[in-house]
Amino acid sequence: MLKNEVDILKKMENPYIIKLYDIFDSEDDLYLVMELVTGGELFDRIVEREQYSEANAKEVMRQLLVAIQYFHSQGVVHRDLKPENLLLENERDDTNIKVTDFGLSRIFVERVDAQEMMRTACGTPGYVAPEVLFCKGYDREVDMWSAGVILYILLCGYPPFYSDNEPELFESIMKADYTFHSPYWDHISDEAKDLITHLLVLNPKHRYTAVEALEHPWFKHDRDSSRTPMAPQMRETLKKHNSQRKSQVTVSHKGK
Repeated sequence: MLKNEVDILKKMENPYIIKLYDIFDSEDDLYLVMELVTGGELFDRIVEREQYSEANAKEVMRQLLVAIQYFHSQGVVHRDLKPENLLLENERDDTNIKVTDFGLSRIFVERVDAQEMMRTACGTPGYVAPEVLFCKGYDREVDMWSAGVILYILLCGYPPFYSDNEPELFESIMKADYTFHSPYWDHISDEAKDLITHLLVLNPKHRYTAVEALEHPWFKHDRDSSRTPMAPQMRETLKKHNSQRKSQVTVSHKGK
């Protein structure tokens, strides 16, 4: 897994992806010289700050989608996009993110048939795409599902799929059973909701690519209302979710 991550990071050259500068390999240890990022986890900073708006979420998602577009173009699928893997570049800026942790990532090929699809059951409960749970093979579209989950949480403070019972959680994911609850979503723009509905799509072939998502009207229009600070209850909800998700365990099994 470490060799795989190193091989992938050597390919990465993007402002929104953590950079690997050098490698020192001794008889007993392998040292990775990584880019220094000091801002901590994105969700932690959102909980701490007093002002947070839909416009802030839009800028974070723009950077995330640019990063996804880039590593997909390099033949890499991340497979474990989640809040823990979105770090802030420094302590002064609340929006400049770095995508990290390519340990579960894989270099993929343009598939010819179903035999070339990935099959490893990996990811994090709550962010994993339904096709992974169906165990019928999957491709790079799993990253776009995870991006949809992250966007949903950025706008309301809680995840689209949640249950203390893991089988129930997976069942809701496999049905794409989510909704925009009132009053949490009342102030969120229709464009933002529409983008989510194009990301949290059961059929991966109908799911937006990173390129399509970046061309969505949500990124084209900057409404004054999008800069209105979100209600304090959003940060409180996110604070609760932030605490709960840190206790989740990444699921990974051997396989293709």
